[in-house]
Amino acid sequence: MLAPADTIGAGPAANRSRGMNVIAAIGQRPPAWATLAQALCERRPVRAHYHGHERLLCPHVLGWRAGRPKVLSYQAAGDTSGGALPVTPQQRWRSMFVDEIEHAVITNDPWETADNHLLNSTGIYIVELGIDDSSAVK
Repeated sequence: MLAPADTIGAGPAANRSRGMNVIAAIGQRPPAWATLAQALCERRPVRAHYHGHERLLCPHVLGWRAGRPKVLSYQAAGDTSGGALPVTPQQRWRSMFVDEIEHAVITNDPWETADNHLLNSTGIYIVELGIDDSSAVK
């Protein structure tokens, strides 16, 4: 489990204090949300399908953009819509709509991340849950 200092999330008020704009109401959470949230808190990967491709994802941020649930994940393995997974770890970040993720299952694969993760540059307007990797071992 993460220590309180390792997680960030308290809804819209916390985001305003970090200069994020809150522009949309929070919608309903789709089925994959609970799996991604548990995986994020336990730092465990999730095997899932997104846009017809199987992916191994390490979720780092869960939140909302324009009323839709989004996740920022590090893609550790699997296919992408654009072809092969990039060799460079810093290019493996994926921002996905959670309501388009199917068959999400937590795995026992190793947790992965890259050294360029920034919590406030995710494309997610309302952050509910996130990992601050600034002090994490990569």
